[in-house]
Amino acid sequence: MSYVVVARYRTKEGEENSVLSLLDTVAAASRREPGNLAYRVHQGIEDPRTVVLYEEYGCEADFTAHCATPHFQDIVLGMIVPLLDSRDVLRCAPRPEVRA
Repeated sequence: MSYVVVARYRTKEGEENSVLSLLDTVAAASRREPGNLAYRVHQGIEDPRTVVLYEEYGCEADFTAHCATPHFQDIVLGMIVPLLDSRDVLRCAPRPEVRA
């Protein structure tokens, strides 16, 4: 079973391009992590200040390891978070498939 994280960011006015550029760096580094299965960055169509991240890991420990990496600590927490008006993070586990 994989472990999924969906993060929703709302950038400060005029900071969306800076945030997206920084996220390009974070995404590339995150995809190289051993437990990372997917890392996708999405930008809102109606509201370009809205950024949604879809991250998938092999297990919760892989996500915990991700949060300890320099690119998360230095770039996400140190550089991106100050450029945001809001940040919501939802951690998810898939439900077992039901066969009819």
